[in-house]
Amino acid sequence: MRGVNPRQMQQAMKKMGIKQTAINNAVEVIIRTTDKEIVLTNVEVVLVDMQGSRNYQIAGDEEVREIGAPASPAKASFPAEDIELVMSQTGCGRERAVEALEGADGQPAEAILNIMTG
Repeated sequence: MRGVNPRQMQQAMKKMGIKQTAINNAVEVIIRTTDKEIVLTNVEVVLVDMQGSRNYQIAGDEEVREIGAPASPAKASFPAEDIELVMSQTGCGRERAVEALEGADGQPAEAILNIMTG
């Protein structure tokens, strides 16, 4: 679709009854089969509604594990922008920024305040 104007593409999709909506704040998607799980983290999810048919487009980091296998240690993942924001506003390192975000339930402003006042 080289050379196609994004605005024209959106108009064409609208005419065909296709609507795309980003699913914000998605953290993880798990697809379970009878013998394994496909776990996607750091995901970007888009809902595509085509004349009543709802489809999800998912992109992220993939991990495949057998059913019954121990899960990887739970480790919260935060958007790179949030980590960089905390680092730039406080002058702390990446590890400290991630710890602060974990303690602030992923809220960058609260993480910054905790570092500045702690």
